[in-house]
Amino acid sequence: METSSFSSPPSPATLPSFLLLFLAVYITGYFLIFRSWKSPHLGASCLMSLFHGTPAVVIASHALLTTPRAAFASPNTAVESAVLDFSMAYFTIDLLHYLIFLPNDFLFIIHHVATLYVFATCRFVVGHGAHALLLLLILAEATSACQNAWTIAGHRKNDVVLARRVRELLSPPFYLFYTVVRGLAGPVALYDMAAFYGSGAAEGMVPRWAWLSWLVVIGCAILVSVLWVLRNWIDWFREKNSSKKFN
Repeated sequence: METSSFSSPPSPATLPSFLLLFLAVYITGYFLIFRSWKSPHLGASCLMSLFHGTPAVVIASHALLTTPRAAFASPNTAVESAVLDFSMAYFTIDLLHYLIFLPNDFLFIIHHVATLYVFATCRFVVGHGAHALLLLLILAEATSACQNAWTIAGHRKNDVVLARRVRELLSPPFYLFYTVVRGLAGPVALYDMAAFYGSGAAEGMVPRWAWLSWLVVIGCAILVSVLWVLRNWIDWFREKNSSKKFN
């Protein structure tokens, strides 16, 4: 029979504190930093993502490096749970951003809901498996800083010459970095996770419904990421070919 247990008592104050943190970042971006933009919510979302992406990589790496002999089905440590809370807070506030300002952006809304499902079930229902999810979180957020700089420049490329130049300069290295991380490293990590759970090594610790649903959600997220960067590569090559014709 499949069971689950927590390695440490839940910390009810952690998630609300992180929610308030990201809400404060969003409000600061919306009403102060990007208030002169036509759509300040876009800049505020990117600012919040910057506060989440690289810090998430750092604290997730710290959690993994300070957890001795951890396996994909090990009980969640207090530090790992805090990282999950940190990311859940970000995705919750950003999900509200999309529901309020961009309700037709179904792809991002579904992505955020799916991510919250995986993190929340691992954190509050199963109590095991954070080690594997944090590895994938590191890969997912490794490109965050570059992506947000690229995105912010893209929002202003038609208004500011410098923004257009930054966008053009960042595009090739960003696409390459994103392709390697999401298109190569991501699938390898997902395969290792699937092989581990498929072998039955998590029996009695992570319920079958949980790890199967995690694999499906993560696999779909990787596929969408690959399709997204492929579309951007195609657009980039098309723009380059068009510019050559006019020169």
